[in-house]
Amino acid sequence: MIGTEQQASDSPSAQRVHAPPRRVALVGNPNVGKTTLFNRMCGLRAKTANFPGSTVDARVGTTYLPRPSGTSGGATAVEVVDLPGIYALDLDLPESRLCRECLSGQLAECHPDAMIVVLDATNLARNLQFLVSATRSGLPTVVAVTMADIAARKGLSIDAHLLAQHVHCPAVVVSGRSGKGVDRLVQALPDAAPCTPTLNPGETVAMWASRVIEESVGGERAAGTDHDTVTDRVDAAFTHPVLGTLIFALVMSGLFATIFSLAQLPMVGIDWLFEKLGGWIAMQLGDGALGSLLSQGIIGGIAGTVVFLPQICILFFLLSLLEDTGYLARAAFVMDRVMCRFGLPGQAFVPLLSSHACALPGIMSTRLIPDRRDRLATILVAPFMSCSARVPVYVLLTTLLFRDHPFIAGLVFAGCYVLGAVAAFLTAFVLRSSILRGRSRPMVLELPSYKMPSLRTALLTTIDRARTFLVNAGTIIMAICIVMWWLSAYPKMEPTVEAEALRGQADALVATDPLNAEALRVDADHVDARAQSAQSFAGRIGSFATPLFAPIGFDRQLTVATMTSFLAREVFASTTKILVGVGEDAEGDGVIETLANARRDDGSPLFTPATSASLLVFFVLAMQCLPTLAVTRRESGSWKWAALQFAWMSGLAYVAAFIVYHGLGLLGIH
Repeated sequence: MIGTEQQASDSPSAQRVHAPPRRVALVGNPNVGKTTLFNRMCGLRAKTANFPGSTVDARVGTTYLPRPSGTSGGATAVEVVDLPGIYALDLDLPESRLCRECLSGQLAECHPDAMIVVLDATNLARNLQFLVSATRSGLPTVVAVTMADIAARKGLSIDAHLLAQHVHCPAVVVSGRSGKGVDRLVQALPDAAPCTPTLNPGETVAMWASRVIEESVGGERAAGTDHDTVTDRVDAAFTHPVLGTLIFALVMSGLFATIFSLAQLPMVGIDWLFEKLGGWIAMQLGDGALGSLLSQGIIGGIAGTVVFLPQICILFFLLSLLEDTGYLARAAFVMDRVMCRFGLPGQAFVPLLSSHACALPGIMSTRLIPDRRDRLATILVAPFMSCSARVPVYVLLTTLLFRDHPFIAGLVFAGCYVLGAVAAFLTAFVLRSSILRGRSRPMVLELPSYKMPSLRTALLTTIDRARTFLVNAGTIIMAICIVMWWLSAYPKMEPTVEAEALRGQADALVATDPLNAEALRVDADHVDARAQSAQSFAGRIGSFATPLFAPIGFDRQLTVATMTSFLAREVFASTTKILVGVGEDAEGDGVIETLANARRDDGSPLFTPATSASLLVFFVLAMQCLPTLAVTRRESGSWKWAALQFAWMSGLAYVAAFIVYHGLGLLGIH
């Protein structure tokens, strides 16, 4: 069972902070539950910060000290800085440097009044050694012992009172997942005191840590001689070279199939909402320029992106749960064996994994890789990893290809991630065999203990990702949608001769055959709409560039949408909907329905199976992110590496799309 949690009064040499701390730093080793504790303390009152002079992100949030009884006034706000997990403060790594400069006061924006050192109850030996090094900063400290519930299941009990006596500062047992003890931890902050671990003469830090554990930790398995054979067997399966790889493939395939299955209903709801909103605005404002801009340019364009929000939320929610269980670390161990065979260093796993969210932090985190050739190879291949900006395009195209087969769509969706990873590994092999010749370094990885995932942490992660996505939709995507609407709507064309002839036929039939008359008027509108689209500024741009993209199945509209996506991939669906929707009375259809029924200038379907597959492969492999190129130049120190990255990725995407498009054509699939 868990021992009693004590506060500052239990520390024999407790020194009260003169005033409640205004800023507190959370520090600790990786995988100690620090971020889960931070989320429990701060919740949605948090944001990601990058301090000046640092390339490493930290989370900054706010918690509140309760108002002491018998006093007036409100609760005191305390800023909490969740510093990255590190193994030691003196390592020459960006994470260690950030923590060191923050605690020492070299970073004024980060310098805390106190710190919370987070210790893992199941791994106290190493964590206590880190505590000794952290206390050299002299900051008032509170020790938070996490994962005591897992320790209890392993037969261990933590006596916080005895631990506080050994470290000479408050110690509190907490559970970030359940929230137990978090209130006591916050209440202990005003009583924070400089930790002064006392070593016996001739005693090393490791011998001191062992003595503290011996006197503070009880239970049947306190000696640590027993092993969890069940966990060992599970690890043997998860980390096996063959079985572990198959399990990883099955887990990811199941994850993506789940995304498609669960996201259908909310997608329909979002589609319906934007459809009604666009239709209402069009009805209120009429057919003028303002009504068209709002209903088709802004509402229709943003709908083409926001409709995919459910898939993005479900994706990050499930990935957060997987990471919290400890499984993703096992997957990293399995993938490390694969990466080394292709010349990528073991340290590249974290940047490549980060690139699945966004290539920008992934590339910046390559500074952790000591060898320059290893670092350059990782930088150049990181954008191949499918980032969240590609998700809307993947969802759109796989849905168009397999609308009635969500499981197959999920497998193809997962295949996009696999294709990107395969391209990254093959490119790394080419680089390390030619211009970046050399051997990669293996990765040393500590496997965290298995634990129940925190739904709260997963939800907060999902909300954070969704908020970022919606901010982009409300700024960059909206701006591009407005520009694309203007390019598609102007210059205004006079009615075509063909359309006028159809309207004349409709007028002649209106008295005798009103149904056919209405159908002729619709055809006339479509003829005018296609002429308007072709002669607009966007149409002229597309017509000029179409010969370049025609060999891979793109028409004028897809050419414009693809060229626009080089600014931001996620606007592809929005741009395409604007291009096919302007002037065609598309407000009554949802995004998927509109694009599924879209036509080329010659009246043939826009998204044929071969074209959709070609587009999908192109978007998996192409370099369509200008900020990524800028970061590549900055991190590599030269534009030549950014130019090589753009040329290689775009050329590979074009060749692969060409093979897919014409290969399917040879098989009779058009």
